[in-house]
Amino acid sequence: MKRFWLIVVTGSLVALAGCHSFKKENIQPPTPLIKDFKPTVQVTRVWKERVGHGSGMSGLRMQPAVVAGVLYAASTDGEVAAYDANSGKNLWKQKSRTHGWFGWGDKKRKDAFYAGGPAVGGDLLVIGTLDGHVYGLSAKDGSQRWVTALPSEVIDSPAVSGALVVVRTQDGRVYGLDGNTGDRRWVNDQGSVPLLSLRGNGPLMVTNGVVFFGSDDGKLIALRQDNGEKLWEQKLATGEGRTDIDRMTDADGGVVLDGSTLYSAAYHGNLTAVDGPSGRPLWARPFSTYTSMALTGNSLFGVNTDSQVWAFDKSSGADMWKNDDLKYRWLSSPAVQGNYIVVGDIEGYVHWLQTGDGALAGRERLSKKAIRAEPVVAGDLVYVEDVLGHIAAYRVVAK
Repeated sequence: MKRFWLIVVTGSLVALAGCHSFKKENIQPPTPLIKDFKPTVQVTRVWKERVGHGSGMSGLRMQPAVVAGVLYAASTDGEVAAYDANSGKNLWKQKSRTHGWFGWGDKKRKDAFYAGGPAVGGDLLVIGTLDGHVYGLSAKDGSQRWVTALPSEVIDSPAVSGALVVVRTQDGRVYGLDGNTGDRRWVNDQGSVPLLSLRGNGPLMVTNGVVFFGSDDGKLIALRQDNGEKLWEQKLATGEGRTDIDRMTDADGGVVLDGSTLYSAAYHGNLTAVDGPSGRPLWARPFSTYTSMALTGNSLFGVNTDSQVWAFDKSSGADMWKNDDLKYRWLSSPAVQGNYIVVGDIEGYVHWLQTGDGALAGRERLSKKAIRAEPVVAGDLVYVEDVLGHIAAYRVVAK
């Protein structure tokens, strides 16, 4: 099991941002924003709400889910809620009365520390907790259907595929659970996990009967959906370096699928294109990141560990452009909204960059708190959540 987790810069710098101690801590301060910035896109905030106190100081990336016109979100202090994705109207809200490991409150819910954000499939909402539980709730009203106890934290969103729920725990295991009852169907044990690791797991992707995910030791792994058997694995990083931190190789970003080609990257590793059916690498190039990639057209977009935004040709990995304007602002994963890339930063700003050349196009401030979670695009809106649970929906129109 993991003995120690290193919260990545976007988590540990939240406190530093509040007390302006970057120089004292020998950490690069965020690049100042351009004062005379003239936006080339009109950004409209459609609505703003809040779910609990968000992820707080947990270091987690609490991401909402948008399904069939409804936005679902949760917080580590035990709140889960649903909103109309177009208007922000609250449809329902459930608040656990418990306070975690101390066992106070409702005996049906021994812990309240939801983590990673909800996943929704049909009328089932599934979410894990920091105390190793997985809850199956009704997506219509949040009422509890089942609960399953697992031996380790569930800090990222599960995945729902038909009647199967796939969950990853911090001890290196992946579970297949029955979506109707929560009973275990299978478990895949990765064996050992690194003693030193970034705080977080890459989200699971389930498609075409296969479960794909990045591991804490820098691998892209494919499992059979029906029984959890490993199909193949591909190394994304070598783990070379002089210190333990230099040798960290977490693949904490999501896997991107385009046709039959997978794209994944690792901390202190490579951005790699992999043939999905065989696991054979198609190309690889150095690119260190702890966030997910985004794809549109022929372009892949990523944020490296210095928060420089890059664009690559998806067919070869060749550089297309790089933007340094947001360096050290500890950006979220990028998302694509039309002709723009959307990222959030440590000071609560949301930035829009042009996909064609990376030029800054728009800027709004959600709050004064860090945005760690990847923005979620659905239709013509993008949904952004900060660490205190503030969620806003934005629409962009070119000027």
